[in-house]
Amino acid sequence: MHAVAPREARQDRGLGLVERLSYGFGDFGYSLPYNMVGAFLLYYYTVVLRLPAAAVGTIFLTARLFDAVVDLGVGVLLDRTRTRWGRARPYILFTAVPYAAVFVAIFLVPDWGVNAQLVWAFVTFNLLGLLMSFGSIPYTALMPMMTADTDQRLKLGSMRSIGTSVSVILGTAATMPLVGLLGGGNERNGFLLTALVFGALALAAMLALFRNCRERHVGDVDAAPAPAAAAVGEMLRNRAWWVCFLFTLLYFVRFGAMLSVTAFFAIEVLKRPWMISVLLPAISGMLLLAAFVAPPILSRIGIRGGSLGALALSLLLFALLPFTEASPIAFLALYLAASMATSITITAIFTMIAESVDYHEATFGSRNEGLLSAGVSLATKIGMALGSAAIAYALAYAAYAPGVVSPAAVQTIRWAYYGAPLLLLSLQALCILFWPSRTQRVDVALQI
Repeated sequence: MHAVAPREARQDRGLGLVERLSYGFGDFGYSLPYNMVGAFLLYYYTVVLRLPAAAVGTIFLTARLFDAVVDLGVGVLLDRTRTRWGRARPYILFTAVPYAAVFVAIFLVPDWGVNAQLVWAFVTFNLLGLLMSFGSIPYTALMPMMTADTDQRLKLGSMRSIGTSVSVILGTAATMPLVGLLGGGNERNGFLLTALVFGALALAAMLALFRNCRERHVGDVDAAPAPAAAAVGEMLRNRAWWVCFLFTLLYFVRFGAMLSVTAFFAIEVLKRPWMISVLLPAISGMLLLAAFVAPPILSRIGIRGGSLGALALSLLLFALLPFTEASPIAFLALYLAASMATSITITAIFTMIAESVDYHEATFGSRNEGLLSAGVSLATKIGMALGSAAIAYALAYAAYAPGVVSPAAVQTIRWAYYGAPLLLLSLQALCILFWPSRTQRVDVALQI
């Protein structure tokens, strides 16, 4: 089977609702554990287990550096995989149970002393990232295999945004209430039991993804894949991939930082702990709404123009946010609007990944869905790790101590909450300027 040419892509039939839902909620399966970890693992380690913040930050950062090698290896392996289930789907099937199990093990830290607990944290966090690589990279590579039509991809990206948003809503808004309910006042037990519930939900979503989604456009299955070094070299010369990689990296550095710092910000700066369960899920609530708004916007004015407009609006709203700390209603209104604007770029990212595969094929004659998806998956995990580690290091620098928080620590938390988003949103806007327009992508195809 050969890849669908641009003119043939328009002939793709629409994907069924069950298949689109299963694809979208595949992200729910992978993201629910990862979002709970991203939002509360720093709190769990430093407040519940009382592990040193600097050591925890180092664990977060070094684990993702390990992923740099693993992700690219998974991508190269995926491009060489041929089975009766397809190329991407077997990975989804065989990593589902281990991924859910390791997620639960993260919150099963034994009472063996601080050093042993740090080792347990390092091993389980690394294993979660490893299994995430072997499952989520094939999942991302699955979209261009399912359809070659841009509008269909926007619909799949929209569904994936819905799956992502539901995962963040549950992983953030529901976590602490469930910890309190299931733990009966014991946060340690509450986190473990909540992880068991979320792990079961994630497992069901991943198995449905395997069962209901099909690979239709996989290029020439008999063609010998290019040597790994040559394939990586081609990827690094793919302009569309570079823009997608950097844009995604910047988004998830900000996302990881916001997830990690929000609980501290609500408690120490706003002095309103109840806002934790509003601010964190608000990100996903707006992502859910943006999933319906983004496709027509991006289809009409393009990925570059739509993303630029969304980022410009978000920058303005975030700049106004510090002036509304005294009014929860005004603060939440601006925060919700800013989250809505930035959420449009998530649907853009999911579609950009698939479009970069087409750009690669037009430029080099090979699709390499696995390797290209691995690179973007790497951006996601490194971004989350950098954001989380930066907050951990900031807390350590300010000598943050639970229960005895100095004014300097409060100011550090405030600057981290406001300053990081403004810088990263600006860098994202600069990055998307280099995204090739549809005309440029067609020109590349015609030159081949």
